[in-house]
Amino acid sequence: MAALSEHAIEEIRALPPRFPHIRSAVLPALDVAQDELGYLTREAMTEVAELLDLDPGYVEGVATFYTLLHLEPIGKHHFYVCTNLSCDLRGAYEICDHIKRRIGVEGFGEVSADGLFSLEEVECLGACEFAPMMRYQRRYHYDLTPEKVDALIEAARQNGGDRAADSPRDAAAASQKPPGRRASSRGPTKEDSAELNA
Repeated sequence: MAALSEHAIEEIRALPPRFPHIRSAVLPALDVAQDELGYLTREAMTEVAELLDLDPGYVEGVATFYTLLHLEPIGKHHFYVCTNLSCDLRGAYEICDHIKRRIGVEGFGEVSADGLFSLEEVECLGACEFAPMMRYQRRYHYDLTPEKVDALIEAARQNGGDRAADSPRDAAAASQKPPGRRASSRGPTKEDSAELNA
């Protein structure tokens, strides 16, 4: 029995022509599988390998290398909070503690009892000048405060945990940079807060 829906399978089959080498399609294919299942099962990785006509070991190697790919269940709403130096100095761990209290978990990697939320600390996301920051629902959120985080959590709860129902307007408002702040040449800009990997 297939781990992935027919829609996901067709999406993965459409990837190879977009890349110069078939192996370049592995990461986006795994992203499609994870979006559908919430995390990557061994069956899903094997299916991706078969669809791309690659060795399953290679596909699993890619899946285990990238931290944005998950081999265990995560919440429908997963917070990737940067705790690197700039974010740490500007309160990232306080933000993490606030998120833990609000979603009812004690540590990183735990899933809330309702299955809606999980939290992960990550290395630099490339927006040090807007610290503390995080990636949530494929968007960057800058200059985090407990109030901005609370708005995201409440929006997710009001929408019954549906990922697609998160209000883009709410997410965009939470991710706006303050006026007068310049983006670095290497990090995400305000325009980058639009959906990643669309």
